[in-house]
Amino acid sequence: MTAPVVTSPTLRGWGQHEAAVSRLRASMASIPPGRPVRLAKKTSNLFRPREPVTGALDVSGLDGVIAIDTAAHTADVQGMCTYEDLVAATLPHGLIPLVVPQLRTITLGGAVTGLGIESTSFRNGLPHESVLELDILTGDGEVVTAAPDGEHANLFHSFPNSYGSLGYATRLKIELEAVPALVWVRHVAFTDADEFGRVVERVVETGQWEGHRVDAVDGVAFAPDDLRLTLAHWGAGPRAGREPSDYTGQAIYYRSVAERDDDLLTMHDYLWRWDTDWFWCSGAFGLHNPTVRRLWPRRWRRSDVYHKLVGLDRRHGIVDRIDRWRKRPQRERVIQDIEVPVERLGEFLDWFDAEVGMRPVWLCPLRLRNGDTGAERPWPTYPLEPGRTYVNAGFWGTVHVGPDAPHGPVNRAIEAKVESLDGHKSLYSEAFYDQETFDRLYDTDNLNRLRDRHDPDGRLTSLHDKAVRQH
Repeated sequence: MTAPVVTSPTLRGWGQHEAAVSRLRASMASIPPGRPVRLAKKTSNLFRPREPVTGALDVSGLDGVIAIDTAAHTADVQGMCTYEDLVAATLPHGLIPLVVPQLRTITLGGAVTGLGIESTSFRNGLPHESVLELDILTGDGEVVTAAPDGEHANLFHSFPNSYGSLGYATRLKIELEAVPALVWVRHVAFTDADEFGRVVERVVETGQWEGHRVDAVDGVAFAPDDLRLTLAHWGAGPRAGREPSDYTGQAIYYRSVAERDDDLLTMHDYLWRWDTDWFWCSGAFGLHNPTVRRLWPRRWRRSDVYHKLVGLDRRHGIVDRIDRWRKRPQRERVIQDIEVPVERLGEFLDWFDAEVGMRPVWLCPLRLRNGDTGAERPWPTYPLEPGRTYVNAGFWGTVHVGPDAPHGPVNRAIEAKVESLDGHKSLYSEAFYDQETFDRLYDTDNLNRLRDRHDPDGRLTSLHDKAVRQH
């Protein structure tokens, strides 16, 4: 019996996909040698400055879902498809990707090549771990299909965290999981980061807490003695029959984490709970003020709108001008996601409070999905230890440091501390590693071998040049 494959006018279909890939390849062939090759993206969740380009790859028609197999729980998705559009296509069938990053406009291809994380990562790992195969446009202009085994297995395993230095995903076949319509969440309070970490470890190992299954886990450190662990259960739990909460209006989700013991959300609103206020960063635009919030159109309460406002400030230096007028020290942007082993979380937060002092901090446990297999370093460009639990710490803001701000003293200190704790740092934001350290942490020898094979003319920018030299 043939498995039911969902197609509809909202899906791209294979013919449309193949036409879009042909346009992409033609646009790459038209870019003169020596010119940088970059995607023509409408949105970006990167916080790294980049040199401007005069030409870019034509990705029109590569931003949708091709097909959904509801029996096999899989989907073929184009690389530029946002998770917002992907979820809109799968959720009506009671399905979602195994990991759905917090922000709506993160693309599937971006989450795989640049890493993504969310509250299901303690059991499902990172987004690339639910990819079954993917088509990649490489630097030589060819499109190759990479899978865990076969001719391009090394390209498949090295693609995560390569940030376009090995090519761009045009199609990804991913696994989906069945979900209900509602999510029950519990917010558990802690006064000590080490105890928080021990409970995280217990939940990760057992998959439950106080008699209820746990399907998703994240948390917020509001202060050194005020941490909340949010445990999500797929289903209404004891709140069955109650009306779910709405955090897209006047109520703000991150405040509810500190104010409520438990809550009920729709699956849709749970997935995008952090996007409406960009975690808590919407406060920088006055949206935590009830009057401003009422006047701010609901359709503009989205992470991509806030990101555009930040970009506007960067181009025109608005905040820097205000600081100079008020005679404040120059700011350093500290926008980072790092992860450390769960047993080192308390040590990191103690150091972070003493040296940086930024709160709140988002906390999200993660573990390699195949960690119990005993496989060693299956993802060489971002090696996590199999069977080990890590906690991602996300912190986003600025610190007044004075004239040294352009040299990144706080970011450099964070990089050194995270490395000393056997941790890792995401490269979506600025990086300051020296070449030797960067090569060791991100296995650039392996990347270079792949680039020699698939990009012999060096048309794509190297990972170090992208992340550190900001090309």
